[in-house]
Amino acid sequence: MNIKHIRNATLVVEYAGKRFLVDPMLAEKGTFPPFPNSPRQDQMNPLINLPMSVEEVIEDIDAVIVTHLHYDHWDDAAKEALPKEIKLFVQNEEDAEQIRNEGFKNVEVLTEETVYEGVQLIKTKGEHGRGEILKMAGFVCGVVFKHQDEKTLYVAGDTVWYEGVQEELDKHKPEVIVVNSGDNQFSQGGSLVMNKEDVYEVYKAAPEAKIICVHMEAVNHWNLSREDLNSFINEKDISSNVFVPVEGESYSF
Repeated sequence: MNIKHIRNATLVVEYAGKRFLVDPMLAEKGTFPPFPNSPRQDQMNPLINLPMSVEEVIEDIDAVIVTHLHYDHWDDAAKEALPKEIKLFVQNEEDAEQIRNEGFKNVEVLTEETVYEGVQLIKTKGEHGRGEILKMAGFVCGVVFKHQDEKTLYVAGDTVWYEGVQEELDKHKPEVIVVNSGDNQFSQGGSLVMNKEDVYEVYKAAPEAKIICVHMEAVNHWNLSREDLNSFINEKDISSNVFVPVEGESYSF
């Protein structure tokens, strides 16, 4: 497999001969207003440009996976750029209906038994924060990729560390894990995605896995920088297994 980090949670995953685009946010820098009640209210989103053209990002994509519909995972630029016939996987029927209403014709809800062109795609649990903030953040999912010729990949999506992530790790034993780890927050309510301690919990639960940390510094409510996460990773002496890519960086496993 090859995993290219594009920006924020957007990935291009080459797996078993197929190219998957995950959580596309393809807008130009500064297109959207900042998330409210959060840091950097003077900065428009996305905070940074794509590392390549939109055409290059979507070139030869076979299928798209949208873990939820927040605009930093599924934006108007993606809706405009992607062909309406492309295969699109979503977390539930509500998201599927909305995307169909946006003109897309081949939308399928992920389950624990989804198979696409020989690749098993397993919907996984996630919690987009802790406590009361969950009501505002809404439902999310992750996805596990499995194929007989590939290592198992777990893209956790917008989730904090909690028992549901532990259960997915125990169940699927992924060899490669992607976590959203910018510790994004509003003014109240705590972490919406993983913070550095959450990343360490993932490492302790799957110490043999390679862990890729994304969703960093691309939208205004980020709270954990790459520099701080890398310092923590070095402090814990886990840098051989935990990676923090810049936009456009790829890993092959």
